[in-house]
Amino acid sequence: MIRRPVAWVVAVVLFAEAFGVAALNWFLGVVVDRQDMSLAGLDPHMMSVSSKIGGIAFGLYFALCGLVALLVALRDRPPAGFGRVLLISAAVVHALLGAFTWGLVGWTAFLFMVLVLALIVLLLMTYDRPAEPADAAPAGGKSGDGSPVTSPPAPTTP
Repeated sequence: MIRRPVAWVVAVVLFAEAFGVAALNWFLGVVVDRQDMSLAGLDPHMMSVSSKIGGIAFGLYFALCGLVALLVALRDRPPAGFGRVLLISAAVVHALLGAFTWGLVGWTAFLFMVLVLALIVLLLMTYDRPAEPADAAPAGGKSGDGSPVTSPPAPTTP
């Protein structure tokens, strides 16, 4: 099946992205701190600290999303509850980042964001089909107790 390999790939990509986002924002914070310049009267130290905190926060967010994908890969079960919400929010974040990167960074960054978005959506969609229960009616049109399966009566108008 394709489900587990996709979950593994999503987990690895999200962990790498978590590290990359945190490292990039930390580097930008160091650059702002060393320039010692003010932007519209803002304190450079505060901008540096804000960049570092934002990088750590987004890094932890992507790492948590990667952990959910890793658990999906290990258990071979769909994400449920908070994990599913995290993966959906990560897909939305990648869609928005893709839209921003097209204009600000270029088409290669846009393609990366769309690729990660597609992987997350593929992970969510491959586990979307519910498993057929064991006591489901067989294809012959009869249920397990021998009685025929009939459709409900059509609604009538008064």
